[in-house]
Amino acid sequence: EPPCRQQLRHLQDSAGIAARLPPRLEGRWVSTGCEVRPGPEFLTRSYLFYTNRLFKALQFYYWDPSCRDPSYSLVIKGKLRLRQASWITRGATEADYHLHKVGIVFHSPKAMREVASWINQTSGEGCRGFLPPGRSWAPGALYEVLSARTERDCTAALGFAMHELSLVRVERHFQPLLQPQQSGSRLVEELYLGDIHTDWGERLHYRPTGYQRPMQNALHHVHPCPACGIISRADEHHPPILPARAALPMQLSGSWVSTHCEVRPAVLFLTRYFTFHGNNQTWEGHYYHYSDPLCRQPTFTIYASGHYTQGIPSSKVRGGTELAFKVTQARVTPLDQVTVVMLNSSEPGSCGLAGSWSAGVEQDITPTNGCLALGIKLPHTEYELFKTERDTQERSLLYIGERPTDGSSPDSPDKRPTSYQAPLIQCAAASEEFSNYISLKYVGRKDANGIKALKPLPVAFLLFIALLFLRWD
Repeated sequence: EPPCRQQLRHLQDSAGIAARLPPRLEGRWVSTGCEVRPGPEFLTRSYLFYTNRLFKALQFYYWDPSCRDPSYSLVIKGKLRLRQASWITRGATEADYHLHKVGIVFHSPKAMREVASWINQTSGEGCRGFLPPGRSWAPGALYEVLSARTERDCTAALGFAMHELSLVRVERHFQPLLQPQQSGSRLVEELYLGDIHTDWGERLHYRPTGYQRPMQNALHHVHPCPACGIISRADEHHPPILPARAALPMQLSGSWVSTHCEVRPAVLFLTRYFTFHGNNQTWEGHYYHYSDPLCRQPTFTIYASGHYTQGIPSSKVRGGTELAFKVTQARVTPLDQVTVVMLNSSEPGSCGLAGSWSAGVEQDITPTNGCLALGIKLPHTEYELFKTERDTQERSLLYIGERPTDGSSPDSPDKRPTSYQAPLIQCAAASEEFSNYISLKYVGRKDANGIKALKPLPVAFLLFIALLFLRWD
């Protein structure tokens, strides 16, 4: 069986993932590498949750995409209260948090000058004297930027908010041990916190509906993870310096597939599978959409294809490559009754042949210039950001730019992403490229008469779908 198909099947079986509601948060959680947030901002995180609901979160910021040159660190203390399961993001728990104090430690005079100028420019009276002019840099000094007691808050200038704590999910699974002499497996726990809005101006009041790159439990993480130990031992005065990594040339050719069920803001669950043909710069992508956070209940599949431009190094996001993608053709396969009804009730001429959609049957939407109901316009150009990396097991990873949080498309150069989605893993090299379509079987449940009965979806979700103009990406 081809490795790409194997990986997709593994995702559909959701690889023994368990997610408790409400989640257990006690303990330390760390980034597994250098993270990129929209902006771009480069950071690593180390969050400690106590049994009495208090937490202490460390965020370490860097000048560079390898997280080797620290600029400043934030120490964030507060209290977190888990509430009910989220009805918008299935599988997540909503939470309320309260910040007690936030302190900043500068790791260089340059960092101190830069942050002081942001704060002095953008803050109200209360923060004017945050750093008196002429105050010199003192290594190890902690300056308070937020205090609940004195009601002082100078954090807005940093684009700082902890809304990520308002959406929480913990996943547990077992990693098989790789060494031949060891049998059995090892527990891995991942903490998914709310996503950061791609538009800097929106991030201060945005309430997340998707997730950012997961942190892992400092005790229960995937091995090997060179960054995990370094980050868990660090503190605000000794920020983590991650091991140097060789820069990789951008090698797109071949096939790439999701490593887990992915969540998008405005709540779409999906897995992605792409093939890039470097010889003629064409690409094809399969987007498998689901209604649940483990990607077990398919709703529809999109197949899209087109061509792409030669990449150039990004001037805005160091380490990234800029490309333009042209989408010229697309086909849609509805896989559940909800999607069939939605497509059949769409405006004639706006999405395939009106009234002719049925579950499990693919239809070309190129003749109708896309599908209005699914937010697909053809032909269509997207301005993209890519990067390739190797993971600790020397497998090739492909990061594609984060989608705009508002559900729009990066259809002009100024909307080009400055951060990335979850990575795809290479499942076939260029020589093994195959373009046969990997279809996900129409998954229903047979009832007593052997007729496929579709599993009903929760009413809240149906309403939500009806209200949303579904977006694809």
